[in-house]
Amino acid sequence: MDLQLNDKVAVVTGSSRGLGLASALALGAEGCRVTLCGRTEATLRAAQTQVERTTGGTSGRVLAVTADVSTPDGIARVVDQTVAAFGGIDVLVNNVGLARGGSLLETTDAEWQEAIDQTLMPAVRAARLVVPHMRRRGGGSIVIIASIYGREAGGRMTYNAVKSAEISLGKSLAQQLAPLNIRVNSVSPGSILFEGGSWWKRQQEQPAAIAEFVKRELPFGRFGRPDEVGDAVAFLASPRASWISGTSVVVDGCQSRAF
Repeated sequence: MDLQLNDKVAVVTGSSRGLGLASALALGAEGCRVTLCGRTEATLRAAQTQVERTTGGTSGRVLAVTADVSTPDGIARVVDQTVAAFGGIDVLVNNVGLARGGSLLETTDAEWQEAIDQTLMPAVRAARLVVPHMRRRGGGSIVIIASIYGREAGGRMTYNAVKSAEISLGKSLAQQLAPLNIRVNSVSPGSILFEGGSWWKRQQEQPAAIAEFVKRELPFGRFGRPDEVGDAVAFLASPRASWISGTSVVVDGCQSRAF
């Protein structure tokens, strides 16, 4: 299926590894010009090399911007450099997030605020900045990487709260932006394994416990792969998903229990 993404311009936040990188790889393979961003220069450059390979090694189609997009200045720099390099923006994938803390009594106000500042506000600010550029191009698509734990109980309390907020944000933005021909969706992955990620670290530390988790919680008997999420993101970002907006697409191998 041709996703009709050739020469579209996509910004993917938090794209030096994991689900952000997988999304960038999928979009690059479909012909997008892609902006990557992350905090660590070396990791970001390695990601840029990977995405460039998907474009056939063509130079000038992948931009890497070292920035902390949890700050207003950081995301503004990413958007400004993208427009300067590629002339506009058609697709935004919001993929940054962090949530620490434990139980109600253990979690401080600072940890709650950090979860909001590192997860929800980057998505809000990025959307605010890209929408004028999408409007000038006649429309666009925003995809927010949420989680199944934004839809049902499970996981860390702060993570649940901000991922639920992201799904709600996606719905609200979809209704607001439909008259501008801008679609907004979220993707809710289940447990995804990639080197350096949280599940990978737990697997290294507690292999027996994680094997039991997989047997008990994952009906297919394995973790999901980043590319399985990236492919869903690319489809939702594309014109082939023209009548899909305001929803959250679950990519979890039927791990979740919500209807």
